[in-house]
Amino acid sequence: MTYAMADGEPAVASGGEVARRLEEIYRATYQRLVLAAYALTGDLPEAQDAVQEAFLKAIARPAKALAADSPEAWLRTVALNVARSRFRRRVRLDTLIRREPPPTTLPGIGSERLEIMAAMRKLPAVQAEAIALHHLADLSVEEVARTLRTSANTIKTRLVRGRAALARLLDDDTFAALDGEEVAR
Repeated sequence: MTYAMADGEPAVASGGEVARRLEEIYRATYQRLVLAAYALTGDLPEAQDAVQEAFLKAIARPAKALAADSPEAWLRTVALNVARSRFRRRVRLDTLIRREPPPTTLPGIGSERLEIMAAMRKLPAVQAEAIALHHLADLSVEEVARTLRTSANTIKTRLVRGRAALARLLDDDTFAALDGEEVAR
């Protein structure tokens, strides 16, 4: 098994070393990845499943995950792609089955954040993704751009438009919390 080290040189790793490295990444990033997926989906079990599936893909292809410039960014991209794919399937299913509304409270997540996430689901997906990753998952504009495979200027535009739409959907105090909340890690 080989994967690139920080200096760019390939390194050979034993199965135990790969497992140890993936476990370290899991422990260090799981909560942030779930938060990013939850901000996108609004469904905690769905977000957890998407992140778990991303880690399963990393286990199936450890060389690809570990050779990435940022294994966390690679996992985040995979998890969000899984969440989007599941969302598309769920939209089709929702036409057949009536879903219950999202919970009004979740442990560790304030009511303002839940209101923000509910309002975000009314935005175009590209704007909601940018806001979720930048404001709720606390990624820089450049990290969001890399994750979504687009330019930083595109992300800035999506953020401006998404925030303008949220300002119309939320009361002033809740909207102010978008910038004022500290992200739990």
